[in-house]
Amino acid sequence: MPDAAKLTPADPRDLAVSIALALTTGSRLARVQSAEVLATVVAERIVSELDRAGFVVMKRPPEIGGAALGRGFEG
Repeated sequence: MPDAAKLTPADPRDLAVSIALALTTGSRLARVQSAEVLATVVAERIVSELDRAGFVVMKRPPEIGGAALGRGFEG
């Protein structure tokens, strides 16, 4: 597992955004603003509970050229 050495801890804010998006994606509730707010609150509580329990979520480094794609590069 040579890629394991390249893993770094994920930012808790990024993790909360990912969880909130997963909670609302693909449902009728995604169109309601209150559902987005509720999903954000639930995601923040999940992240805090994971932190309190000692879990560490790891992430891989970005792919080469990924930053340019994130800024809208179409080249």
